[in-house]
Formats: sequence, structure tokens, C-alpha cells
Amino acid sequence: MKAIASFFYVGFLKPAPGTWGSLAALPVAYALLLAGGFWLLAAATVAAFVLGLVATERMTSNATDHDPSWIVIDEVVGQWIALFPVGYGAMMMSVDIWRLWPGWVSAFVFFRLFDIWKPWLVGKADRRGDAMGVMLDDVIAGVFSAIVSIALAALAHGVLM
Repeated sequence: MKAIASFFYVGFLKPAPGTWGSLAALPVAYALLLAGGFWLLAAATVAAFVLGLVATERMTSNATDHDPSWIVIDEVVGQWIALFPVGYGAMMMSVDIWRLWPGWVSAFVFFRLFDIWKPWLVGKADRRGDAMGVMLDDVIAGVFSAIVSIALAALAHGVLM
């Protein structure tokens, strides 16, 4: 369970294990997108959420810290959600996923921003103080990041002008 919760021990890298977790999620997302496209990334995200929830529950039961910094499977799930617009956009436009490189950058930057800042629903989920809160705050941060990436792409392509 520790290997899952720490995303194969990436969570033990210092400093900023959450950032390391998000960075480690990027090449895995790339491999998933190459292997099976958006739908494989989506399925892997659901599986990682379920496995991450179980692992987090087991690793934090009877612990004083409900969200130890080395648990980064939540960052992986959130980062993958933040990348959904990239994967889906590449699939819909039948283009190589690297053609949407600004989306990779915005997904990473805004996911980290929302995960650290914890605005509104992100903070509310984090304050649950349980394993579901650990996972859910990053899911919501990923959704917020995806929305910002979609808005930025729309601006860049003149849709909102």
C-alpha cells in the first residue's frame, strides 16, 4: 500500500513531494495517452483514485496526520484530471499530443497552484480530515485546472475574442 500511496516512492523525494508527484504523473500520462488515448487515461485515473483512496485509508488509519506529505497518489490523480483537456483535444483533433504542449504547461502550473492555494471547494474537501478529503481536494484542483486550461485554449484560438 505504501508503494501506491507514494506513487512508487516518488512521495519520499524532497523538497516538495507533491510537486514531485505531479511531475512524475506527466510521463505516465504521456505513456497512457500514446498507448490508448484519452479513454485509457480516464480509466487509469478512475483506477488510481480507487486504489489511492484505499491506500490512503490504510496508511492513515490510527495516524495523527491524515495527509502526510509523502502520500502523492492524490496529486497524480489530480494532475491526470488536469490533463484531460489535452488528451481529449488531441483525440478530437487527431493530432499528436505534443502539439498541445501549452496545455501540458497550463495543466501542471494551474494544478499546482490550486493544490497549494486550496481555494473554495478544494479547501473544503481538504478540511474533511479523512482519506476521501485527501483524494477529493486534488480531484477538484484538477477539475479547476482543466477548466482554466480550456479557457486559455479558447482564448489562444480566438474562440472567446
